[in-house]
Amino acid sequence: MGDNSNDKDIVIVSAVRTPFGRYGGSLKDFDYFDLGAIPMREVLNRVGVNPDVVGEVFWGVGDTSPCKDVYTPVAARQTLLKAGLPPTTPSVAIDKACVSAMSAVKLGCMAIQLGEIDTAIGGGATSFSQEPLIVRGLRFGGFRLGDVKMEDPLFELGYKDFNPVSVDTDNVAAEYGISRKEQDEWALRSHVNYGNAWNAGKFKDEIIPLTIPPQKKGEQPKVLNIDEQYRPDTSMEKLSNIKTIYGCKAITAGNAPGMNDGATAILIMRRSKAEEFGIEPLATIVSQVSIAISPLRMPEAPGYAIKKVLKKVDMTIGDIDVIEINEAFAAVPLVSTKLLAEGDSAKWEAVKAKTNINGSAIAIGHPNTASGARIIMNLVYELRRRGGGYALGAICGGLAQADTTIIKVP
Repeated sequence: MGDNSNDKDIVIVSAVRTPFGRYGGSLKDFDYFDLGAIPMREVLNRVGVNPDVVGEVFWGVGDTSPCKDVYTPVAARQTLLKAGLPPTTPSVAIDKACVSAMSAVKLGCMAIQLGEIDTAIGGGATSFSQEPLIVRGLRFGGFRLGDVKMEDPLFELGYKDFNPVSVDTDNVAAEYGISRKEQDEWALRSHVNYGNAWNAGKFKDEIIPLTIPPQKKGEQPKVLNIDEQYRPDTSMEKLSNIKTIYGCKAITAGNAPGMNDGATAILIMRRSKAEEFGIEPLATIVSQVSIAISPLRMPEAPGYAIKKVLKKVDMTIGDIDVIEINEAFAAVPLVSTKLLAEGDSAKWEAVKAKTNINGSAIAIGHPNTASGARIIMNLVYELRRRGGGYALGAICGGLAQADTTIIKVP
């Protein structure tokens, strides 16, 4: 598998993100549009191109309620205006839940392939901390006296006409014979791998250090340059003592990601455009696919997406040097890698060994409509540190949809 590059390739030329904050943590007071504008602005600054080169912005926005304008806030547009892009820049906000930011990059690639544009930004932002409580039924209800019930959209997070996503994940993991212990071990592995990667400086390429204003009187501003979800003191003993949630047999807050705040952005171009600007591409996008399966089978979705994209480009999982499957729960990469192994235990171990080597959402955090682009960029920088190769990222969400992306670095 040689370089085989040509000037019509779509290449990643810049990719950055904010640190991911804990729920109620350092990023809790950031305005939603300001938060997204940080990486959108920086992704251009890093390669020294003017904002007017961007043909279109594709932006993951799964929840508009944290926005100042709750009703149709055109969040992508307000974010790009805050970032200093020209008002003539068109944009699209995408709601595919956790899949959104990877699909945003994919839609940017599609627009370039169509010849409509030659440069795009894909990414997304999420602020769980600014999620409001909801009161329904008052507008025409004639309310005069008594208690008012408020809903918390984050409680039993999922979809009202379906099970909580944790319950479906728990059921599928049990079918695959994946135990609570295996899920806790994977969660611990995520924290350990993240800690090792951060200590080795691996995240410096992608994270923009942010100065956080004082939270209390008398405090000094602090610089946040690490993902707040990471817990260096995680242990199997601590994980095993956490109670399961929503009646699950194995899913706990410890082997699931947090509800996090953060934003990501990736700048993509036609290779000929990058050459025109004198920019060395970071990576080439080889192929991307989007799929959907039964809404009750979410943990399998990345596995099926990976199968489809590998078949599309006539590759095997053995051709891929490094993989990330988003840890929507620890069960998701465990189920999907087991599905890919097709009953071969040695192959399963081999696939797991090169999956989530820098940790994933359990340790990094999961601002859901930003995570898909984070996965791509982490793999980009990992391949560059290795001196090249192929990487594959996959993510599920939105009632068992999934995206996957293959990239290469010569």
